[in-house]
Amino acid sequence: MPTSVTMPRLGESVTEGTVTRWLKQEGERVEVDEPLLEVSTDKVDTEIPSPAAGILSRIVVGEDETADVGSELAVIAGDGEEAGSSEPAPAQEAEAEPEPAAPVEPSTEKPVEEEAPAPQSAAPASGGEGTEVKLPALGESVTEGTITRWLKAVGDTVEADEPLVEVSTDKVDTELPSPVAGTLLEIKVAEDETAEVGAVLAIVGTPGSAPAPEKKPEPAPAPAAEKPAPAAEKPAPVAEKPVEKPAPQQAAAPKVESAPAPQIPPATETAKAAPAPAAVASNGAGDAGYVTPLVRKLAAEKGVDLSSLTGTGVGGRIRKQDVIDAAEKAAAAKAQPAPAAAAAPTDKPAAKAAAKPEPSPLRGRTEKLPRIRQTIARRMVESLQVSAQLTTVVEVDVTKIANLRNKAKADFQAKHGVKLTFLPFFALATVEGLQQHPVVNSSLDMEAGTVTYHGAEHLGIAVDAPKGLVVPVIKDAGDLNLAGLSKRIADLADRTRNNKIGPDEIGGGTFTLTNTGSRGALFDTPIINQPQVGILGLGAVVKRPVIVNDPELGEIIVPRSMVYLALSYDHRIVDGADAARFLGTLKERLEAGNFEADLGL
Repeated sequence: MPTSVTMPRLGESVTEGTVTRWLKQEGERVEVDEPLLEVSTDKVDTEIPSPAAGILSRIVVGEDETADVGSELAVIAGDGEEAGSSEPAPAQEAEAEPEPAAPVEPSTEKPVEEEAPAPQSAAPASGGEGTEVKLPALGESVTEGTITRWLKAVGDTVEADEPLVEVSTDKVDTELPSPVAGTLLEIKVAEDETAEVGAVLAIVGTPGSAPAPEKKPEPAPAPAAEKPAPAAEKPAPVAEKPVEKPAPQQAAAPKVESAPAPQIPPATETAKAAPAPAAVASNGAGDAGYVTPLVRKLAAEKGVDLSSLTGTGVGGRIRKQDVIDAAEKAAAAKAQPAPAAAAAPTDKPAAKAAAKPEPSPLRGRTEKLPRIRQTIARRMVESLQVSAQLTTVVEVDVTKIANLRNKAKADFQAKHGVKLTFLPFFALATVEGLQQHPVVNSSLDMEAGTVTYHGAEHLGIAVDAPKGLVVPVIKDAGDLNLAGLSKRIADLADRTRNNKIGPDEIGGGTFTLTNTGSRGALFDTPIINQPQVGILGLGAVVKRPVIVNDPELGEIIVPRSMVYLALSYDHRIVDGADAARFLGTLKERLEAGNFEADLGL
């Protein structure tokens, strides 16, 4: 009976998905749970497995087409229909004929059958003795995650709560610790593969049971090498793909046993002779042509040709790190000729010509928008559609803070271990201003017709991370002093840029700071992070001549450190006068510069 392949629900708010690539074509056979197609949603890119074994008889939704959740994507013909067709029947008869034609060969098949159950029995044994490492829920709406890197290999010893694997979701990249101490017996989800929440990622067991699974694969190639003569023993290499692939290579050159030796140098370096055959076997497994959506998008962003890479993942699969390494090598290769050309000539015009920057490889290219940019674009438009936003800007003289910072920054770093920047001063003044003007630290519920004035200041800090803009939150920021805010800001920014931030540290903010001046911008009009009603943009601190009133000299022109503060607010609850009062409080606090007690001066 035909089986329908439908679009599953890939998240709470996901209603549709786009078919990015079919991994099987019409007429090809597919096994149960074998990856059938790739689907992309606004939250995640993932593979859809086949619900049944059979022949992919019809593809309903083509590539780059969108389908609703629950709609039919393809039809798989069952084994019964396959047997009744005209083409599979002769194939089955052809397979049945060699068995009675060679009655002498059953004796050679028995040893193979006796050896085959060995690896099958070993797997349940290790799984039964070990503890399952499952993918936890990494956020309210997160339903799955992608394995980016295994920090331990099979056979390695791991301690309880020691980082075991890195997982990436649409909200956060984080490390998962081992639930118990022991040995990593089995890895069930490879790098760059996606797993649902609750799925088993690995098995950790007692240290004594680790060598058993490792010794099983070693004798497996030996019987595979003894079987090149009989042609009817194809079902034997069923245990693993690496065992199946070396056998044809040895059979292709039966004259001399040294045939596999020349394959070692092109696959790996000669520094390690033992791992070389494994690398050759994995790269020759035929899986190197397949890459996950995450890796393919990264390659497109960095301009890396996937066909020129040799994967270091399982089965020769190209991993994210392979793409990053290739991009770094390409960038280094481009950067090397420039200094050489600039150093050789002594003529100034020639040096200027050599220093001319090369145009970006993205010029003239049309490519699919990365998923993170699609998400940011949708949320920014939604924020503008939901609330009535406008921006008020004030100019603040922070010369006193600049002088205090110059005096105290050396001692501050020695005492607290972090650099003293302008941002903690702005953060402290902001949380004090939010306590005096709670309307800016509120949220609206238009359906219920209510406004909630928050009892705490959970301050979001926008961080320019490699994967995009992320806003971690300092919970209860109003309870921290200048030193405490400095440490929390530095810690959150560092862990965000290094993918160490936790999912609970991203949500729950009541007000946001964005330091657009870190790249030299004077000010901008930031968009509110819903469901908040305000966001403060900090411009660059610039020293320039300003007219000031001196008690003795009157109006004089002096150099001052100036900054623009831009407050975007929701006009549904915050009026222009409210915004001006809030900014006035910040201006007064910052220009007074009374932070000596916080700095120990």
